[in-house]
Amino acid sequence: MGATEPNGDALPTSETVYDSSYIPRGTVTAELKFYAPPVDGSKPWNYVKPPTDGQPKRNFGDMDIPVTITDIRGQESLYNLDDNAFTTLKNGPSAETDFTSNESIKERYYPEVEQLLLQNVPGAKRIYIFDHTVRLVNGDRPPVLRVHIDQNKAAAMGRVHHFLPDEAEDLLRNRVRIINVWQPLNGPVQCSPFAFADSKTVEDDALVSVEHRYPDRTGETLSVKHANEQWYYWSGIENDERILLECFDNEKGGRVPHTAFEDPRSPVGGKQRESIEVRALVFG
Repeated sequence: MGATEPNGDALPTSETVYDSSYIPRGTVTAELKFYAPPVDGSKPWNYVKPPTDGQPKRNFGDMDIPVTITDIRGQESLYNLDDNAFTTLKNGPSAETDFTSNESIKERYYPEVEQLLLQNVPGAKRIYIFDHTVRLVNGDRPPVLRVHIDQNKAAAMGRVHHFLPDEAEDLLRNRVRIINVWQPLNGPVQCSPFAFADSKTVEDDALVSVEHRYPDRTGETLSVKHANEQWYYWSGIENDERILLECFDNEKGGRVPHTAFEDPRSPVGGKQRESIEVRALVFG
């Protein structure tokens, strides 16, 4: 008799074929793309937009490493922002339904995110939302298949100075976090699910600062070398569910590596994932 899931269902094999309605669930082993240093030993960098002077988009590579990714569906209460630097919420439908107009997103969706953070992040007193990314099937920002953290410490503190220059010094004397709010737009997710690591299992030595070159400025992100981190995802996430990820916390040190990944169980003909992530400074 073949191996089975805890619920008694047969475990998939490399020959398993799923119909287009299948939603992958349960623990899975999949390859994630981790940091591989530049071959010449130089400081790593990447361009947000492809350069026009013949340079490559980035000077570092990837290492494809298989890891175990645990499904937190049904165990959501075990994880929280202070201990793991991620949490999950069920928030109901959004007033924004199209997600193609940046102005509409700012007008209708940002206030929802602000209230969600104030109501669900312990200690939060003030929210400043500074950007968002929409990932659509036919858009120019597909899911990122590379393990990363959106800001390093210098970049996170720089965001406070950039957006709130007159208040930055006072604000940085107290707790400051950068929290991403992630949700699908065409759930339940079947393809390119979203994986995230438990912050307390991530070693500082595994994090590598990368110059993130915009047309008008240079920021810094973090790439990640594989070590002993523990990986999770939330199977079949729906449009009324949210994942909150800390990218920076100047008090408790939370910083969550995350990435899209190719689930070997994703069905042929399944929906290609569409999603939005909103990035916010959280004070208090």
